[in-house]
Amino acid sequence: MVKKLRILIADDHELVRRGIRGLLHAQSGWKIVGEVKNGREAVEKAKKLRPDVIILDIGMPNLDGLEATRQIREAAPNTDILVLTMHESNQMVRRVLEAGARGYVLKSDLAGHLVKAVKAVAKGRVYLTPKVSEIMLKEFVDAGTRSRQREHSRVRPTPREIEVIRLLAEGKANKAIASELGITTRTVETHRAKVMLKLGLHSLTQLVHYAIRHNIVSPESF
Repeated sequence: MVKKLRILIADDHELVRRGIRGLLHAQSGWKIVGEVKNGREAVEKAKKLRPDVIILDIGMPNLDGLEATRQIREAAPNTDILVLTMHESNQMVRRVLEAGARGYVLKSDLAGHLVKAVKAVAKGRVYLTPKVSEIMLKEFVDAGTRSRQREHSRVRPTPREIEVIRLLAEGKANKAIASELGITTRTVETHRAKVMLKLGLHSLTQLVHYAIRHNIVSPESF
């Protein structure tokens, strides 16, 4: 006999629980073993019933979903947790996953993704609805950009490059800079290209902003 997938529902809104029941009842081999209205009850029922999956609202009374998740993971480590929430926040996604949940489903995505999410977490996989995945991907990309910016900020131009940056920021042409520094125009062009690459700058405007931020030129000069 095939073992039934035992599911506990934890949400303080009857309408949400009713919607979840309607989506789950149609699945062959799935059994709802209980329903609770707050985080404290969720922890106690998890200890007593040892369900395979708990569908857990993050914003419940008595004990919030994050702390309930931590306590359930400790008390019933074989139970997988799928969190439901209205929060479209990368910080909240991180906190939920760090607490031990395997799934994160927005309530707005409930009808289209709950069954898929339950199937995934029951197999030990992480499930994020597409909108949540997009949020986390954006954070990953933004974090990479911030990391590159920090890396660029640690790069220090040489004294000669600082002179070139200052003169460029002051609006002087390559030929004038070459004359002032006693070097060839080609050397000025080489310095300029190296500086732009080293500092991750893509335009003269960005170079001017860099020069102002790093006190190479004064804003009053413009």
